[in-house]
Amino acid sequence: MYRDAHVGEAPVGGAAFALPASCAGCPVRSSAICCVLDDSGLTALSRLGRRVTLAAGETLLWEGEEAVTVGNVLSGMLKLSTLTGDGREQIVGIVHPSDFIGRPFGKDSPHSATALTDATLCVFGRAAFDRFAREHAVIGQALLERTLTELDRARHWMLLLGRKSACERVASLIVEIADRADDGPAIDLPLSRQQMGDILGLTIETVSRSLTRLKRAGIIALPSLRRIAINRPGELRAIAEG
Repeated sequence: MYRDAHVGEAPVGGAAFALPASCAGCPVRSSAICCVLDDSGLTALSRLGRRVTLAAGETLLWEGEEAVTVGNVLSGMLKLSTLTGDGREQIVGIVHPSDFIGRPFGKDSPHSATALTDATLCVFGRAAFDRFAREHAVIGQALLERTLTELDRARHWMLLLGRKSACERVASLIVEIADRADDGPAIDLPLSRQQMGDILGLTIETVSRSLTRLKRAGIIALPSLRRIAINRPGELRAIAEG
């Protein structure tokens, strides 16, 4: 599995190569945290970075270990997870393309970050990124805004888990993944039924029943175990909103 590597070293389990100075080919250039930089700032940041590839199941950050890496997700999805006292994994979040991952100005990682799908990331050594952020105030501001957005998202999920029915929770998760994927009416689920249950506080049986209910209503179709076609997105969103 992929382990943290200092920028400049080839990470175990993934290929690395220097980013182009212009970053012109970056698929998340307009939405990643670095979009706030001018050309000179972007060029300076690109010199600190590497692209790494992760296969599904490989881990970038490990809970409780020093977080020496931060970066942007360019493609694919990752899960943030923690271990409970009895050794069970609890998924606490999903990371999508353009999301920032890691803990700037911190030391240990509070969560493990593992690829749900094959993924590509632009990573930086945390110490080097911290220095860069101190020298470029716009990055610090962007980090603050991202943190507040994540806080709002966490509060939304608290409401979802505390107030919504099982079917509303499942619909909410499908809508969020579809909105972030922006792939049209059909999406590939990066999560197993068990993982969906872990995120939503439901059993695997309840997740399956909720999906079947949505399918029977004609709102979604399930062409395969990990594929969902959204037939009536307005109705799905209405269910998600409760």
